[in-house]
Amino acid sequence: MSRPLAVIAREIKSDWRRPSYGSKPYITAMGNLGSINDSYGCDSAREIIHRFLANASLWRGEVARRVKAELKLILK
Repeated sequence: MSRPLAVIAREIKSDWRRPSYGSKPYITAMGNLGSINDSYGCDSAREIIHRFLANASLWRGEVARRVKAELKLILK
């Protein structure tokens, strides 16, 4: 069982002080999601996670590596 996406989004916000412009809307969207089966607007959680990961290359460090790996596991 994975953590709720809203919890993961809070961790991203607390660690990544200045997120990239392209990643901000996906962090916000994840903050409104519980699981991979949810949707935000017309986008599925799966699409939101994919887009966040595509825009999060500038987020680095131990927390970033762990959270990105967790999100990739959720997508499987």
